[in-house]
Amino acid sequence: MAEQIYGIHAVSACLERSPERLIEVYALKGREDKRLNPILSQLQSLSVSVQFCGRESLDKKANGENHQGIIAKVKEAKLLNETDLDAIIESCANPLLLVLDGVTDPHNLGACLRSADAAGVTAVIVPKDNSAQLNAIARKVACGAAETMPLIRVTNLVRTLKDLQQRHNIWVVGTAGEACNTLYESQLTGKIALVMGAEGEGLRRLTRETCDELVSIPMAGLVSSLNVSVATGVCLFEIVRKQLEAK
Repeated sequence: MAEQIYGIHAVSACLERSPERLIEVYALKGREDKRLNPILSQLQSLSVSVQFCGRESLDKKANGENHQGIIAKVKEAKLLNETDLDAIIESCANPLLLVLDGVTDPHNLGACLRSADAAGVTAVIVPKDNSAQLNAIARKVACGAAETMPLIRVTNLVRTLKDLQQRHNIWVVGTAGEACNTLYESQLTGKIALVMGAEGEGLRRLTRETCDELVSIPMAGLVSSLNVSVATGVCLFEIVRKQLEAK
């Protein structure tokens, strides 16, 4: 099957990481762009068909999203599952995993993937059901991270968390506004799986009960919570800071 990606970063990342997936590219006619032109040159050197279209045509193909003048039709990426997760963890001495429980907005998924890539996360884990799809919107927001960050879809999230704890000795840390310990008070070193819940609803009950520890982000202002992608970035980089200090 084929899918669509758009945006300079998303198409460039696909070109760099998996050019064999590219089927056809649509680019904005008459646009002179120092970021776009090198991509078009690479595509043409690989004999990938490039069709130049008007803005209205591209806008329609991207369903009104910001395509930055380039859209690519690509072969569907390989879906990763529990078996792939085991192999990824075993190849890493000190894995840092990001688990998203019930994040259904593709914009948030893309932003979380971008933060995960920047923080050096080993893999991102999501449930097969009640989770945003890695569609063109998520890939665009991820700014290329969707092509580099392993996204693992698991059948049963709680079972996967227990497996991480029991077989891989990974400390599972969930986030909850009512948690007694704050993000800054917790140790957060070693093998860590950070679990983030859906904005508003938070972690599901069984997910929360499976965590080894719950932490909160202290809020000084009037708002009671952060957007899940912002909270993810805050938590990941605090873990990175503590991991570096512990070395």
